[in-house]
Amino acid sequence: MTKKLLIARRTAVAALAVSLLTACGASGGATQGSSSALPTDIKTVKIGVSDGAEPYWQVYKKVVQEKAGVTVEFQNFSDYNQPNPALDQKQLDLNEFQHLQYLATYNVANNKNLQPIGATAIYPLPLYSKKYKSVEEIPQGEKIGVPNDPTNLSRSLIVLEQAGLIKVKGGANSTSTPADVDTANSKVTVVQMDAKMTAQNLDSLAGSIVNNNYATAAKLSQDLIIAKDDPAAESSKPYINAFVSRDEDKTNPTLLKIAELYHDPEVEAAIRKDLGEGGIFKTDSPEDLQKALSVIEENKKKKS
Repeated sequence: MTKKLLIARRTAVAALAVSLLTACGASGGATQGSSSALPTDIKTVKIGVSDGAEPYWQVYKKVVQEKAGVTVEFQNFSDYNQPNPALDQKQLDLNEFQHLQYLATYNVANNKNLQPIGATAIYPLPLYSKKYKSVEEIPQGEKIGVPNDPTNLSRSLIVLEQAGLIKVKGGANSTSTPADVDTANSKVTVVQMDAKMTAQNLDSLAGSIVNNNYATAAKLSQDLIIAKDDPAAESSKPYINAFVSRDEDKTNPTLLKIAELYHDPEVEAAIRKDLGEGGIFKTDSPEDLQKALSVIEENKKKKS
């Protein structure tokens, strides 16, 4: 199971101080659009990832070399708090490990402006039940377990509203909390708990929202899934994973090209082989991703 899914259980911490580095021409010597931007004909790109041991990255590296003439170097991170500060400090040229909600949390908390430049995939969040075969079977007044960390909690409310089990005032979004639930018009009661307990408590609840890593650990069958968030819905946009650059590099044609090559057929086939069928590939444009990020950041600022 891909480590990217773990992102939903983490929140960003304060970034390290930004190094005031001047751009150098060692990567290609092109005339730069600004004093801090990367060259447009950069020949070596360093990408921060969280699952660097997965074989598909080597397929991606080969395809990028063949089709873009760019050498990719990977830096793997086991701590999800590190890749964004590393990118901000120019230790990396790109990173690919997070969804837009996580990126927005980092940017707002640290007053940064990292930007998504290429969509990769979205991983739907499932609702499991051992008692019921469908959401329609769940009776009024039942209880549903949800993870209590902010990112997964908000996303769980989106899943439950899309499934018709709750009503959220103003509609569920990536900053919704249980306080926003219209309990009088909801079919079920939301019960918050540590994410690792959601699978363990399935026997005593009508259902639980369970992260894929915990579902795998608990050996939950796919047959127990009775609902997921809709990857095509507007409310699911915050959970699209993406390549991320510094703001001054978001229009760099070389970076845009190598982000696009994630969807080369050979690369996508390798990803499916390594990570399974759980993810839904997304090809939203950089402009759409950046617009979505801006909305998420504004919503977070209003909530703070």
